[in-house]
Amino acid sequence: MTDADLTPPIAAGTYRGGGGQGLHPIWLDETAAWRIGDAYAAAPNASFSVYSARHGLHYIVDEDAVGRVGVHRHRAGGWEMLASVETGGGAPCHVALNPAETLLAVANYAGGSVSVIRLDPGTGLPDGAAQTHANCGSGPDAERQEGPHAHWVGFSPDGRWLYQTDLGTDEVLAFPFDATGTLEPPFVAYAAPPGSGPRHLVLHPHIAKRAYLVSEMASTLTTLDRGRDGTFTGPVIRSTLPDAWRGHSIVAHVAINAAGTRLYVSNRGHDSIAVFALDAEGVPTLLEHVATGGEYPRFFLLLEDRGMIVVAHEKSQTMTALAIDAEGRLAPTGVALGVPGVGYVLEVAPGGG
Repeated sequence: MTDADLTPPIAAGTYRGGGGQGLHPIWLDETAAWRIGDAYAAAPNASFSVYSARHGLHYIVDEDAVGRVGVHRHRAGGWEMLASVETGGGAPCHVALNPAETLLAVANYAGGSVSVIRLDPGTGLPDGAAQTHANCGSGPDAERQEGPHAHWVGFSPDGRWLYQTDLGTDEVLAFPFDATGTLEPPFVAYAAPPGSGPRHLVLHPHIAKRAYLVSEMASTLTTLDRGRDGTFTGPVIRSTLPDAWRGHSIVAHVAINAAGTRLYVSNRGHDSIAVFALDAEGVPTLLEHVATGGEYPRFFLLLEDRGMIVVAHEKSQTMTALAIDAEGRLAPTGVALGVPGVGYVLEVAPGGG
């Protein structure tokens, strides 16, 4: 059996600063041993991406000083770049598509800004320069919060709002959107506790009002109520760390399973994934902490159809696999692979997308 027979593979995004060479295809064969392929060099510093099912395209950030997003297509024979566009801000670290897949939003970490790029409805390629809005302000941590640091972007399911988390100003911003796709001035949808450093937000897949914010510097999970006016209220804050933990740790990634019954958060320093059960109202209850098998789990990818989570560790430069059981709990598998500069994992879409 060849690698092509085992598609869809996953791919590992790597940082040049850590020795990365680009985007590596990774296969999991029948013996549960990861195999790594040659790097696709046209996708350097690939720290996040989003896939358009409408166009069969992957939009992958190049988290570098001059921020860019590449538009890439994957076929059985490998990757090809179709376009590359500047984001208008440095170190782009997150991207999102609106529900119609006609707008691409980008969070520029170093630039402290959000950009929106129009996409041609027929081809999915960038149509014109990015619209960009730079936030202003700072937080109490002089080292980490000297200025704004956009870290995540996401559209509401109805496309009316574009949300942004800002680690530097301890805010979640909301941009109103209309049918023209014009980036309007934002307002503060939620003011997080000072010094907490909001990193990522995730909306519950089945409960319209429920949202969850993970704050990197405070290592917390905040449950929020999302209003029709775009605001978030009723915060309930929980730690993502064990009560007895006293070492240094910061939050990285958060994800919810397709059923909306389990939420996972990775802790860098404690080097674990915290597993929360979500009840019928979306209220989380901590179930367990599971060691990820590497140092500094920056990102993890849920592969529910394969019954596993794949974790990328930025300090140990390894990828590991954790098994997901029927209750959504995790267990080590012993699978590990060294990948220089690894910081992200994406799933190559079925059908050659």
